[in-house]
Amino acid sequence: MNYLPDDNSRYKDVDYWDERYKTEPCYDWLGCFSKFQHLLENHIKKEDSILILVWKRRAVESLSSPPHTAGCGNSSMSGDMYSAGYHSITNMDYSSVCISTMSARYSDCPGMTWHQMDVSQLSFPDASFDVILEKATLDSIMVEEKSPWEVSHQTACFIHKALAEISRCLKPGGRFVSVTFANPLFRKRLYARTMYNWSIKKYSYGEGFQYFVYVMTKGEELSQEDAALEKKLLEDAKPPPTAVTTTKNEDKEDYLSNIDL
Repeated sequence: MNYLPDDNSRYKDVDYWDERYKTEPCYDWLGCFSKFQHLLENHIKKEDSILILVWKRRAVESLSSPPHTAGCGNSSMSGDMYSAGYHSITNMDYSSVCISTMSARYSDCPGMTWHQMDVSQLSFPDASFDVILEKATLDSIMVEEKSPWEVSHQTACFIHKALAEISRCLKPGGRFVSVTFANPLFRKRLYARTMYNWSIKKYSYGEGFQYFVYVMTKGEELSQEDAALEKKLLEDAKPPPTAVTTTKNEDKEDYLSNIDL
């Protein structure tokens, strides 16, 4: 069965994913867990509490309504990580069909739970997880963006809300791991914010086509390079100063108003 949508914009619709999850057994965006396992093993301990947001999409009801998103999808990554010894795994996705299907599939895995949730409004308490992991999540949010240099205001606001929620739910010293095809030139523009209270490290994997793994550690400062990037982005976002012009008459009136009679 062909699961590709007629248009890429369909990737943001929850209805598309509900229908796809009913028949598609499994799909791994950006490769399976074994492709980047060697990188994750350096940053994730077997006893860590892990939240997985592997795949996400949006269903925008109107231009003024917030996009609904979620994460784990029907990827085999949760199961592969469980088999590798990571047994405290929480999975979330916006699709109820996905959650129902995957919960039944992994019902014999103690310590693995499944939740229907929106990543921009996580219901977990502060500092809930040692690790939060996303794979192709932010990529899917940006599927309709024309340029990675100029993300729309709506998308930028949503990504900021999601990253702020991820930071909130990380324990001190916790790691946010992001797996993506986006190179640092574009992706660090999203992550380099002092308010998220994390450092950024970049790794890569893949033969031929290269994928990237970013590891953000909660409680560590941005590097000088990333802090400089944030400063530049903030300066570029400032509106240009408004020039104030005066006429000769206005100058004369100002002069007269300053005369002490």
